[in-house]
Amino acid sequence: MLKHLYIKNYTLIDQLDIAFHSGFSVITGETGAGKSIILGAIGLLLGNRADSKQIKQGEKKCTIEAHFDLSNYGFDSFFAEHDIDFEPEDTIVRRELTATGKSRAFINDTPVSLQMMRALGEQLIDVHSQHQNLLLQKDDFQLNVIDIIAQDSKELAAYRSAFQQYKEAERRLLSVKEQISKAQENEEFMRFQFSELDNAGLVEGRQEELEQESETLSHSEDIKTAFYEADNLLNDDDSGVISKLGKSLDSLSDIEKVYPKAQELIQRLSSVHIELKDIAGEVSGEVENIDFDPSRLDSINQQLDLLNTLEQKFHVSTEKELIEIRDNIAEQLKNIDNSDEELDLLEQDVKAKLVACEKQAEKLTGLRHKAIKIVEEQMKSRLIPLGIPNVRFKVDLSPKALSLDGADKVQFLFSANTSTAMEPVAQVASGGEIARVMLSLKAMVSGAVKLPTIIFDEIDTGVSGKIAQKMALIMQEMGDNNRQVISITHLPQIAALGSSHYKVEKEETAEGTRSHMRELTQEQRVTEIAQMLSGADISDAALQNARELLELSKKKK
Repeated sequence: MLKHLYIKNYTLIDQLDIAFHSGFSVITGETGAGKSIILGAIGLLLGNRADSKQIKQGEKKCTIEAHFDLSNYGFDSFFAEHDIDFEPEDTIVRRELTATGKSRAFINDTPVSLQMMRALGEQLIDVHSQHQNLLLQKDDFQLNVIDIIAQDSKELAAYRSAFQQYKEAERRLLSVKEQISKAQENEEFMRFQFSELDNAGLVEGRQEELEQESETLSHSEDIKTAFYEADNLLNDDDSGVISKLGKSLDSLSDIEKVYPKAQELIQRLSSVHIELKDIAGEVSGEVENIDFDPSRLDSINQQLDLLNTLEQKFHVSTEKELIEIRDNIAEQLKNIDNSDEELDLLEQDVKAKLVACEKQAEKLTGLRHKAIKIVEEQMKSRLIPLGIPNVRFKVDLSPKALSLDGADKVQFLFSANTSTAMEPVAQVASGGEIARVMLSLKAMVSGAVKLPTIIFDEIDTGVSGKIAQKMALIMQEMGDNNRQVISITHLPQIAALGSSHYKVEKEETAEGTRSHMRELTQEQRVTEIAQMLSGADISDAALQNARELLELSKKKK
């Protein structure tokens, strides 16, 4: 529950530092006193959008901070999941705005994203304002009420998982169908391309070999001449290097006995002689091997021309890339050839997942049907004491196409009279009746959801007298059920039933208009309620009526 609220430099509020209590509390004040400002500040703690214009004029920064006691609401997993220190009895949520437009959010002094603040905030406080009555026009709100009462969160999660798997299978099938359709449109052209590439006999690395062979054949005469000259220089009987080297060895051999140092030179020359003879043999062989073959050169150049033409046609620069394109086309053609089999498997998968999804939807529908009886009975029992004695309230659950929320469409039907047909509640209920319907729904739902704090912003619009008092009793009952309920009200019958009473006031100062809030003492409450009964001029009768209302409220608790 909300224990403490601190606001500094927010619109008309200089500084507000106030404690809140468990149970049922009320906030009163004249129209325009600043009640909506306080709600706006609380909204920032719930992750609502911030605007630098909300900062008090002339100030550079505003701060809104709230302390919560969450010891009875099972928030441990949220804080553990987001790695935030958790102090159950004093959880601090803070929002800071600067005049430059920057906004910062903190949970227990840990900086967090606005999304995380919103995720926590929607579990801390439910603010019900008049515009929320429009939710009765929305099917998802009405369905959510049924799901809360049905306590079907596990079944709903299982259904949504099955639904997403079914839709994913559908998307895969559609995607493959589109691919096959496009491929079939181009099938003839693809087969021509594949044939062209396949007939080229593509082999990775072959293009480099052909280019090298072409270069060799194109210069075969020069190569042969060079080898011939080298062969003569090495192998000529009279002037060849090998012959002269042999003679050098013979000369040194003649003196090796008389000149021992010659032995080392002989060994070295001998090694060189052997290596040169080996080289000379290879050179001689190349002279015989090198031969100009015009037909072979022509064949190679034709193959290279074909590869270059294909590379230009397919906008690539290597034979490897041509091979990849060929294999890719082959795979697409294979898919076309096997498309019927593939589509059949995918269609079977879609059907299987649809069946699984429909089974989960049936479970969900069954639980919702059971919850409908509870909702109808509880709404009638709550609305009759609220001044609608002939109320008829029915929940119409009809089938619809599978969606993320199931296969059910929910509509709340309502009639305040036995003589009129039931119609959608948002279409036929008056403003006062809608307020009572929403309060009854909130009271019913709050019993199934552990929400620490509920704030009702003038939910009493369109009602008065005894009906207002009975609405207050419902809020009081909600507050007694381990929950904090705060009602912003203009009605003395509701204000009198609060365990705590706060007043929002506006005053004109030399620095401008200022808004503030204070908790009233018992005697101050008498004066405030008397003023709500009779206006600015408080009569003795009004004071007496105020005391009687407060005394009556004590007896009703």
